[in-house]
Amino acid sequence: MARRTVLFAHPSAELYGADRMLLDSVRGVVAAGARAIVVLPDRGPLWPLLEQAGAEVRAGDVPVLRKRYLRPHRAFGLAVRMVAAVGRLVRLIRLVRPDVLYVNTITIPVWLVAARLCRLPSLVHVHEAERTGRLVGVALTAPLLLARTIVVNSSAAAATLAAAMPALAGRTELVYNGVARAGGPAPPPPLSPPVRPGTPARLVLVGRLSPRKGTDVALDALLRLREAGRDVELDLVGSTFEGYEWYERQLRDATADPRLAGRVRFHGFQPDIEPFLRAADVVLVPSRVEPFGNVAVEALLAGRPLVASATQGLVEIVSTERTGLLVPPDDPAALAAAVSALLDDWPYAARLAEAGRADAAERFGMERYHAQINALIGALAATRPEGPG
Repeated sequence: MARRTVLFAHPSAELYGADRMLLDSVRGVVAAGARAIVVLPDRGPLWPLLEQAGAEVRAGDVPVLRKRYLRPHRAFGLAVRMVAAVGRLVRLIRLVRPDVLYVNTITIPVWLVAARLCRLPSLVHVHEAERTGRLVGVALTAPLLLARTIVVNSSAAAATLAAAMPALAGRTELVYNGVARAGGPAPPPPLSPPVRPGTPARLVLVGRLSPRKGTDVALDALLRLREAGRDVELDLVGSTFEGYEWYERQLRDATADPRLAGRVRFHGFQPDIEPFLRAADVVLVPSRVEPFGNVAVEALLAGRPLVASATQGLVEIVSTERTGLLVPPDDPAALAAAVSALLDDWPYAARLAEAGRADAAERFGMERYHAQINALIGALAATRPEGPG
């Protein structure tokens, strides 16, 4: 029996949520004995990790669909680039002769056009659940009609897709992300009380510096905690998107407030977030928009108390007052109150953390994720004609 080949397409070489999920999908495919070929736009921290996982990695310039390109004065230029890219991708597909195309995110639809021209079955793994206007939503999701299978990481993401394009509902499969425990298989360290003489309670937020991640909400909550006399500090782990440098400047300006002096640390992008999670007294995930929320699962697996926004995929991860605390998104007062509740009742915080660790290990294990992804790929490969056209 010939070895199966899966061609992966991804728009980034960084190491954030969707990037890490691509890496985990590749690991599962390779472990199942298939050949994995990955096309990235350029070199970055994801590239060597994919090679270590056993993938063949290639560079390929492919237009990435962003909402800003959907404006009339920019759409024409994007369309020209996409038409030019289709020919290159068709040639690559015919050279590689894969059994399945795996497109990781909705932002590179030109791959789906090339796959359809080559009669190659395709899967799109959707990591987005953006709230957009009707026209933008249709423009972003209509290309998914070219895919045979659509994988979503939460029921919230599935509902968002169906609202924008109802015809997608029949081909959508829910596969919760698989998340490895921070630090590997070793159990998390004991959860020591945060109130230690001369040592402030440490809050940690891991993620892009982005309005959708609610970093400003966390800063506002920290200010409220400080005004209430709390000895707390905040670690921000992550960098900003290109084009959102203004937001980072806004955050840094906010930390100039004398009440926050020396209480906020910007660590930038970190390939290993495990030391930050394990050093946290409370992990914050104050997102306004969050299709899934890998960091929330990683915090639970690390055995840390968690406060997250009650939005989209996070409500599918956290069972409030059982495995963590949920608060309304964009509500710094509620976020501060939840942190206070955990710091004031550390035995309660420890019970939540332990229950969260056990629940996350059961529901978001990597073996389950690999098995589901490989089953979907196998079903798609069985529909492939003798070879791409």
